[in-house]
This record gives sequence, structure tokens and C-alpha cells, in this order.
Amino acid sequence: MQLHHEKDLVVNNKELLYKGIFRSDDVFRVVNQAIKHKGYTKREKRNEELVAEAGTQSYIELRPFKEVTSYVTFMIKIKIIFDKVTETTEEIDGIKRKFQNGDVKVVFDSWLLGDYQSRWGMQPWVFFVKGLINKYVYTFPTESGFKSQLSGDTVYLYAQIKKLLDSYKFESGKVVQEKDVIEQIAEEFGVRESEEKNKPNNADGIWKDWQPKD
Repeated sequence: MQLHHEKDLVVNNKELLYKGIFRSDDVFRVVNQAIKHKGYTKREKRNEELVAEAGTQSYIELRPFKEVTSYVTFMIKIKIIFDKVTETTEEIDGIKRKFQNGDVKVVFDSWLLGDYQSRWGMQPWVFFVKGLINKYVYTFPTESGFKSQLSGDTVYLYAQIKKLLDSYKFESGKVVQEKDVIEQIAEEFGVRESEEKNKPNNADGIWKDWQPKD
């Protein structure tokens, strides 16, 4: 991934918390599938594990990225933390299955990386003034569209992980619907729907024309 002169934090420290049974291999499988589905290239930054008396603690940091154009790249920093993890066995539908039990914390930071200076051949002072205008006065349509896309990608990743973790609860055999999860996360991320309605069963379409709140 090339060096970028402009970095804009679009999603800041969005946390997903869970406590209970889970399977770490399921979590990583869902994360990898979601990253691939959205067209990102997987990149692992850190992978650490510590065994303590209270249980195992693991820290994994991923930084998948997607080159949208020759001058714009999306990067989502995903920190996955498993804490106080122990092995357990649960009986599901009369069948005993092995799980892990503990605390799960997933943190998202999404960055819009740009290289407008090289693209337009801007002088340093012009590039600086454009950045100030774009941040505090007026958001150019192109940049706004990129932010919306990046927010939507982040919401999708968040929703896929949350749906998986919620499925472990097995409350009265309730099936967690992806559409319901994504709509719930929309409020948490501060994203609003455009006036044009999309088909309710199209999870990706929900975010096509949505814009982040100021």
C-alpha cells in the first residue's frame, strides 16, 4: 500500500462487546469472509497471546485495505481482544459441543487515505487550504461519497461479527436476522437513510445512498 499524504478518520473507536460462549475460529472465519466480500486485502498487524491464571488473553490487530482509486484507499483497523478465555462444553440440541467462554471486544477505526496532492499536482499551500475547507467549511461531493462507502463497509463488518456472537446465545431458538442487525447498527454508527428506499432484504443496498451524520 502506497504512502498517503491525507488521512481522515471516519469511524472512531467503535466498540463491539460480548460476554459468553463463542468459537474464535468462527469469529476469524466471519471476519475474513466479510473482508473478502467487501473487496479488501487482508493485512495482519499484530497477533499476541498471554496465558494467565484467569484464562487466556489474545490480541489480534488487522488492517485490511481497499484501493478505491489511484489516489483514494480505505483502511479499517480491527482490534480483536479475547480476555479471560477458558474451554467449556455446552449441550446444543442434545449434542455436546466444545466452546470457549470469556470476554470478546472488537474495536473499529476506519480511515480514508488520500493522495490528492500527487493527483492534482497541488502546491503545498493549496493542498493545505483545500484540506481546511473540506474539513471545516464544505465537504466536496467526492470526499463525502467515499466517507459514506467506508462507513457502510465498516457497518457491514460490525454487523457480521455481531450476528455471529448473538447466535451463540441460543435464546428460545431465536434466529438472528442479518437485516435486523444491520438496521440496529445503523443507529449506533450515526448513519441516516436517504429518502430513496432500498429493498429490505438487500443488506448491501441499505448503505448505497446513506450519508454519515455531521
